[in-house]
Amino acid sequence: MKKVISDRRLVFGYILVHLLLYFSFNQEKVFWYIFTASMLILISYTILNETKVDGPNKNYFVIGILSGIALYGVFWLGDALITLLNLPLSGQISKLYNLFSPENAWHYLVLILIIAPGEEIFWRGFIQKRILRSTDARTSILLSTLLYASVQIHSGEFILILAALTGGVVWGALYAWKRNIRLVVLSHIVFDLLLFVFLPLR
Repeated sequence: MKKVISDRRLVFGYILVHLLLYFSFNQEKVFWYIFTASMLILISYTILNETKVDGPNKNYFVIGILSGIALYGVFWLGDALITLLNLPLSGQISKLYNLFSPENAWHYLVLILIIAPGEEIFWRGFIQKRILRSTDARTSILLSTLLYASVQIHSGEFILILAALTGGVVWGALYAWKRNIRLVVLSHIVFDLLLFVFLPLR
């Protein structure tokens, strides 16, 4: 753990993402512009600090699609239970869809081409990858997931933190298992397409 804390590039990257997400979530009217720019900055930061590319994996395509569908299924089930039990989280889900769901054509393009890949490139391809250098796989999954969820506090919505914890565990486990960034990027894209385009929960 000391090696993780002493990793200056990791610590600076974590501070950077907090600053970027703080500004993104606090500028609702121009959220998509700032969030897209933030992802481009994080992708650039990762490229500058991580030059090694993950090796090819012939199975990543099928696993990526199936894991994205399975994760959507978990979210669908969770939403159904929240609705059935009439929990107050239902209002938070609707609020998040109203505030941050894609509306314009370019929103969908950047979601698939920049935002989903950018999140995985930074959180799994940079943060978790660096944590893995000094910890075991389970610790890397737990720690990177907690860090991933922590930046969602800037949204002010507990349900988004819970969603990040769930997604973080799944994508973190996939990366620790296969060590292939293409796999988690594909999984994230499939999940986002189902959640925001084909089968939105609200």
